[in-house]
Amino acid sequence: MPSYTVTVATGSQWFAGTDDYIYLSLVGSAGCSEKHLLDKAFYNDFERGAVDSYDVTVDEELGEIHLVRIEKRKYWLHDDWYLKYITLKTPHGDYIEFPCYRWITGEGEIVLRDGRAKLARDDQIHILKQHRRKELESRQKQYRMENLFINRFMHMFQSSWSDFADFEKIFVRISNTISERVMNHWQEDLMFGYQFLNGCNPVMIRRCTELPQKLPVTTEMVECSLERQLTLEQEVQQGNIFIVDFELLDGIDPNKTDPCTHQFLAAPVCLLYKNRANKIVPIAIQLNQTPGEENPIFLPSDAKYDWLLAKIWVRSSDFHVHQTITHLLRTHLVSEVFGIAMYRQLPAVHPIFKLLVAHVRFTIAINTKAREQLICEYGLFDKANATGGGGHVQMVQKAMQDLTYASLCFPEAIKARGMDSTQDIPYYFYRDDGLLVWEAIRTFVAEVVGIYYEDDQVVEEDQELQDFVRDVYMYGMRGRKASGFPKSIKSREKLSEYLTVVIFTASAQHAAVNFGQYDWCSWIPNAPPTMRAPPPTAKGLVTIEQIVETLPDRGRSCWHLGAVWALSQFQENELFLGMYPEEHFIEKPVKEAMARFRKALEAIVSVIAERNKHKKLPYYYLSPDRIPNSVAI
Repeated sequence: MPSYTVTVATGSQWFAGTDDYIYLSLVGSAGCSEKHLLDKAFYNDFERGAVDSYDVTVDEELGEIHLVRIEKRKYWLHDDWYLKYITLKTPHGDYIEFPCYRWITGEGEIVLRDGRAKLARDDQIHILKQHRRKELESRQKQYRMENLFINRFMHMFQSSWSDFADFEKIFVRISNTISERVMNHWQEDLMFGYQFLNGCNPVMIRRCTELPQKLPVTTEMVECSLERQLTLEQEVQQGNIFIVDFELLDGIDPNKTDPCTHQFLAAPVCLLYKNRANKIVPIAIQLNQTPGEENPIFLPSDAKYDWLLAKIWVRSSDFHVHQTITHLLRTHLVSEVFGIAMYRQLPAVHPIFKLLVAHVRFTIAINTKAREQLICEYGLFDKANATGGGGHVQMVQKAMQDLTYASLCFPEAIKARGMDSTQDIPYYFYRDDGLLVWEAIRTFVAEVVGIYYEDDQVVEEDQELQDFVRDVYMYGMRGRKASGFPKSIKSREKLSEYLTVVIFTASAQHAAVNFGQYDWCSWIPNAPPTMRAPPPTAKGLVTIEQIVETLPDRGRSCWHLGAVWALSQFQENELFLGMYPEEHFIEKPVKEAMARFRKALEAIVSVIAERNKHKKLPYYYLSPDRIPNSVAI
């Protein structure tokens, strides 16, 4: 009678093993086997990290093996199991791999296909078509997208700090780090300007091509800041003026959840100047959108504390936009949209599923945790942030109007803000490193696409792929035509770009705006999560005492510090870009493409390390060895 050798690999993570009964049956082209209990006498099967082999004898020839069915039944108590893969040695000596890489919970059954990636057109056998369809039907019941973006969204600590030095009581001082340098230099204009290029929100700054009417600044106002004997308009024409506009915050309701603490928001417009040393410095700040006598334009030539408080208001506004839009909406929630669409529309055997699954790892889980602990009612946003109590939801609703496909294409986004010239803007490391990583991802993705799609027609005719793209458009972007998200993809080039957007957003973009939070936001005056007094309406009245009273109280400062510390940490056993320990792909050409991808990433690591060697403020957030594969924190 034919005999098969079945090798079963259990995961190595905590609690991956099981004492439950595990049954296996084989489904082949010529028939199905009986259910076999995988058990060895006097042996503890399926221990954590174990690779166990079993001989399975069947009554008759099964033909080509299409599926492996695994059943888990309770032994004593329910005992979850993480199955990595199953390898089958056939009676003819062939080896077939069946990747799983998932938890089997309760008394469950899973059906595995072999690891070769297949488009729907490649499945001509009824049982494989049926398996493909049932897998998607099950996932579409499990993963839903309704209202994904905006759905579900301390008296003893309310004393003020004494002065700026008092903030050091909760500040974790680590020598020779960026956070310590921020603490020592946060009041300087150079440090203020640098953060718009290479801080944790480097996506707001844009080249100013025309002075906005809502900011009636004149050459006379900023003359002492200009270094080229040109008028302000001439500096604009020469490309030396930049702008950061927090218009999004205009009209957002401040947090009113705590009746004992008034909290305030502003919507500043900040004008910046590239000096002759090619450094970016602020030259004018207006704290609200509508000009007028009670909305003065603050200048570097004003009194010291007038100018300092204006900059603090900008830093606080930048923090709010960073947390809610740059970080939450444009990485976490967008990646969740891609992940849910993938699970709903692409079966595990599809090559695009195999390509993307590592880049949505834990994303839905971490976002669920955020909804339950951070952005929920009485969550951290309500406790510590001026946008809590519903303001953050208003922000997301407004920002959705500007969430476009082009804005997620890194090179296009940089160019749209006029920030693409390395000669004109030489110290924009976020741009430089991001372009290197984008190109490495795009090259790798194009190789994988080329392996499975021999021409554009195959792309266009892949209905599962088209359903995936349409799901993102219809449910994630609510069918909003202005978003520019494609409803379908008709070429290999566009498919490669689309998949690059998915992977770059989940990996590099998230790393760039997440892991620098402790560096740049732990010194509270540099990134206040709330302000306890309204923006000043006149010049010459600000005192140091007023600034300290405006900054967050002790309780909110502690909540904030704990949050930015936690958000800046890597996961235990983090998987970084280019690492694919779960072998969903078994084909040699894809494995070779992965090896080339890793080599390209290693070269980028070397380039960044060499540049950072002697820098007091190194930029390393986009070094591939610090970019996790997915949004998981």
